[in-house]
Amino acid sequence: MSEIEVILNSYTTKFNQNLAQYFPQSPAPEHRAATAMRYSLLNGGKRLRPFLLHETAALFGVAYDKAFPVAASLEMLHTYSLIHDDLPAMDNDDLRRGKPTCHKAFDEATAILAGDGLLTYAFEVLNSADIPAVQKVELSLLLSRAAGAFNGMIAGQVLDLYTDTHHEFSNPEEVIKHTEELKTGCLLRYPCEAGAVLGNASAGERENLIRFSRNLGIAFQITDDILDVEGDEKIVGKTLQKDKKQHKLNFVGIYGVEKAKSLAADLIAEAETLLEAFNPRAERLKMLSRYFLTRNR
Repeated sequence: MSEIEVILNSYTTKFNQNLAQYFPQSPAPEHRAATAMRYSLLNGGKRLRPFLLHETAALFGVAYDKAFPVAASLEMLHTYSLIHDDLPAMDNDDLRRGKPTCHKAFDEATAILAGDGLLTYAFEVLNSADIPAVQKVELSLLLSRAAGAFNGMIAGQVLDLYTDTHHEFSNPEEVIKHTEELKTGCLLRYPCEAGAVLGNASAGERENLIRFSRNLGIAFQITDDILDVEGDEKIVGKTLQKDKKQHKLNFVGIYGVEKAKSLAADLIAEAETLLEAFNPRAERLKMLSRYFLTRNR
């Protein structure tokens, strides 16, 4: 196990223990959706986005506890997107993180409500954070935009579904990069920008971190596409080789595996240069960047 994997495992254990406090268990029938929320949120996961937020905030000396509600709210919103993404009307997946997806463990209606519940609860938790009101307002605005239907995650999901049924594109590379920027990239940009907000970063520092997140987002999606082709389903924890079956545009389909790997490596190398101004505080972020190239799940 690499050093960054040890760090991530330790972080994930701590983060999950803290996360459970938001979800007291109840046998009450009206809390079925809350039970499904808890099931999906605590059902494993790498916690890369909250880790990225915590590490970015730490560049500016922000303590773990101060940033935790912000990181937790991000993971809630991300999990909502996964619940809905797995539904029969979307990707129609039976497995998530090696376990039955929410609509399989419960039922489709409960899964929809659980996703809705996590989306709304995310903003309640964010606004319970012990941070200045002006930061809560800015972070709420940034998170809603990152998840939104105009230039955020939902718009990316729409474009991803569109590429399933429309196969003629004059510039498929531009389409797939734009899809990734919205669907995956927005929720990787947000933790970097949120960390900068929490740390009262300068405009220049914030811009560097946004550019870093952009490279990270594309590299993450490329490795995801590679795992869909080369990964071990038992390790990855979800159904693989679905993109090809569903005729989805992806980086591997456009470039091939080897060129896609080379492109990802170049993006990570450039991302690391954007962190030079933060040395040596950025060492964990650099290790995380390299991990994106070698991850197997």
